[in-house]
Amino acid sequence: MEPLVTAMIAYERGVPQRVQHFLKVYAFAQAIAQGEGADEATCRVLEAAALVHDIGIKPALEIYGSSAGPHQEELGPGPAREMLTGLGYDPALVERVAYLVGHHHSYGQIDGLDYQILVEADFLVNLFEGNAARAEAEKVRDSIFRTATGRKYLEAMFLA
Repeated sequence: MEPLVTAMIAYERGVPQRVQHFLKVYAFAQAIAQGEGADEATCRVLEAAALVHDIGIKPALEIYGSSAGPHQEELGPGPAREMLTGLGYDPALVERVAYLVGHHHSYGQIDGLDYQILVEADFLVNLFEGNAARAEAEKVRDSIFRTATGRKYLEAMFLA
């Protein structure tokens, strides 16, 4: 994953907050996947998706002046495909990651362990970065979190 980490840091040059964000999501995604016993193929997709999940923020800000989730979902898959393809990733992995990037703010259609863990890892970081209240963490735990590992992390960090 190091070439993808390097490419994403270069892509987000000058915006350390976004670099810090995707690296934290990446670390939580890895830890949750390990805790859930995810297979190697799932982990590879998940790790790549965690690194590029917010790649749509930059074009969203340029085009819409907003980093709102729907804009990220609209504009993220293209740059994700381009970056992953340029780094030699398998086309099937590229398409699954592009799908995840294009849906990671849509919670009603989670269709796989990779998607579930990506959403949970992103929420763990967003709750912290947004200084979320306990009630918000409880709501997210009850409505979004499905993995035992993700729930354990959320409860330890925000509901202890």
